[in-house]
Amino acid sequence: MIPSTTLNDGTTIPQLGFGTYLVPPEETAATVGTALEVGYRHIDTAQGYHNEAEVGEAIANSGLARDDVYITSKLNNPNHARDDVMRSFDETLEKLRVDKLDLFLIHWPLPTRYDGDFVSTWKAMVELVNDGRLASAGVSNFQPDHLERIVGETGFAPVVNQIEAHPYFRNDAARKASHEHAIAVEAWGPLGQGAVLEDDVIGTIAAGIERAPSQVILRWHLQRGDIIFPKSMRRERMEENFQIFDFELTQEQMEQIDALDRGPEGRVGPDPDTFDRV
Repeated sequence: MIPSTTLNDGTTIPQLGFGTYLVPPEETAATVGTALEVGYRHIDTAQGYHNEAEVGEAIANSGLARDDVYITSKLNNPNHARDDVMRSFDETLEKLRVDKLDLFLIHWPLPTRYDGDFVSTWKAMVELVNDGRLASAGVSNFQPDHLERIVGETGFAPVVNQIEAHPYFRNDAARKASHEHAIAVEAWGPLGQGAVLEDDVIGTIAAGIERAPSQVILRWHLQRGDIIFPKSMRRERMEENFQIFDFELTQEQMEQIDALDRGPEGRVGPDPDTFDRV
């Protein structure tokens, strides 16, 4: 049974999901279909992944009721203007074959683009919630000052902040700022895009409890309270990543993994303060 996290708007989200970043469109329907067969009920996609239509196809063909699958997508960087938010959201609904989306995120704050005005973009996201087509609105890759600004200027807090987080980069500042506003943290790249899997500390813990390194890292995330959505295109790895609810790490093991943090040097993705690709 996958535990759920209650968000600050009263809705719930499965704490474990399935990510579709870099899953080629031509392989997405089959890959997501397999994930749903394994038991995943939370699918994370994005306009910029160019595979929303195939995610929608997989869900439509799964035989599952719409309410049984939690779907997240994200606003693409060229679509930050208010009218582009509205237009592209309609396109997302059509591609996903749904009338209402569970969660929609601003993918990147882009503080050096659009005259630094991500607040207007956030206001457009709130509009989508208010008109009923979107259940929950959130953000991704928002730094502490970005969060302070949108909450301070709108009075409306995101339900989640999806940030890079893994043992080599805990991203504590963004995590702390999120929690101060009752914003749940979603960890993208929870395995450090594979880099952390070879770490000796992780390997020793995994061997000692007869678990795979990936399971140890994902369990660390769960016990921190993170929402995670590891990605794999192999069924056996999907199943392995799913089997993380029947064991716990000790406090000592958690602290050993915490100590692997390298600060900003541990990033594997772009710095949100400077990333500006549209």
